[in-house]
Amino acid sequence: IHVGRWCGVVDARQIIIRPVISEKSYGMINQNKYCFEVHPKATKPHVSAAVEEIFKVRVIGVNTMNMKPKPKRRGVHRGLTKRWKKAVVELAPGDRIEFFGAT
Repeated sequence: IHVGRWCGVVDARQIIIRPVISEKSYGMINQNKYCFEVHPKATKPHVSAAVEEIFKVRVIGVNTMNMKPKPKRRGVHRGLTKRWKKAVVELAPGDRIEFFGAT
């Protein structure tokens, strides 16, 4: 995948980091939408091209959002979770990603 402002060509697996597994993401599978954690500098066209390349499906829409860090505490030590970027990818009717294992 060629990326404009990034240096050189980036592999699709560097853009898609991992799927987001949660009750909310499983509920969206019925609407043909899938959630992924993506690279913080990835844009919607990057995410769309990466999902199409990895899973061999057609993407009709991508929504991205930056997730803010949450405060966490363990005893007297305080800290924050890392910030990350989430992408919700909508697939064309008839396409599915079997990786999530839902029906």
